[in-house]
Amino acid sequence: MSIYENLLGKDFQRLHPKLQARYAFSMGKTFYATGTMSKIETGAIWIKPFLQLATHWKFLFPENGKDVPFTIQNTCRISPTGQEEIYWVRTFQFEKVTRFFIACMTMDTKRSVVKDYLGEPSLFYSDLTFTVTPEGRMQIRSGSQRVVIGKLGFPIHPLFQGVVTVEEGYDDMREVFTIQVDIRNRLIGKIMVYDGEFKVQSHF
Repeated sequence: MSIYENLLGKDFQRLHPKLQARYAFSMGKTFYATGTMSKIETGAIWIKPFLQLATHWKFLFPENGKDVPFTIQNTCRISPTGQEEIYWVRTFQFEKVTRFFIACMTMDTKRSVVKDYLGEPSLFYSDLTFTVTPEGRMQIRSGSQRVVIGKLGFPIHPLFQGVVTVEEGYDDMREVFTIQVDIRNRLIGKIMVYDGEFKVQSHF
């Protein structure tokens, strides 16, 4: 049983069947899909230096684009601390550069949240809550966050956190997964938003 099945319990069965298959990871297995981001937009020009700096950790990036080729790869593995971990690699193929958004997720059973370590090596940490919408989509929202430096974590004040909302669905007519991501800050507004679609290439 995957960390997402454990987290959602009976609600997991309310997900669209394709999303159930997508999030039912088995140890050592990899989910791989390709698709297109119809749009990728970043915020104000003065935050570009921060987004450029984040590329060194394979996290955020400053580019904008339309119809950007995209891949996603999720692997279920054991973390260095001995926990079941889902390793996320998202790749965005811009015309002149390839960008990455990498994360590692484990489950905190006591608090019923997913622990999300962003970047490689990890630069930020965020609690994530997962819920199922009435339409059977997966909705993900961020919670408390901190900056990660080595083994140390420094809490980020709520005013300076990135407020993240992700929603994944499945379009039966077109037989594609859909995704919308919105990352904002309470003070400066939009940091990054993107939405698109993808199809499974393999589950190996």
